[in-house]
Amino acid sequence: MSTKATNTYKPGESDDRPWGKWTVLGTGDGYAIKEIIVNPGEVLSLQSHEHRAEHWIVVQGVAEVTVGDTVSHRGVNESVFIPLKAKHRIANVGEEPMRFIEVQTGSILVEDDIQRYDDRYGRTA
Repeated sequence: MSTKATNTYKPGESDDRPWGKWTVLGTGDGYAIKEIIVNPGEVLSLQSHEHRAEHWIVVQGVAEVTVGDTVSHRGVNESVFIPLKAKHRIANVGEEPMRFIEVQTGSILVEDDIQRYDDRYGRTA
């Protein structure tokens, strides 16, 4: 017996952030898909999620990706998996906007499922 996932994302929803912008491309039971644009030299907070895992696919630019203690670089057509509860972040280390597709999977998909550990924009609790 399966239960319906909680998903508050809506296709077309978007938000400007200090590092760039995200837009919801699609949603369904247990998943949400976002396009995320990170401006040159910017970085998202070091964070984790209690209720979702993420798959990231770089479609433009070069990303520096941190998952746990591992730091790597990903270019166009390269991907990374972020397991549930893993500390992670992504940075644009190139000179053009870096764009990636984020596929979230989980039973609860809400924007406030985020624990920030380090954030250059002062958004840690």
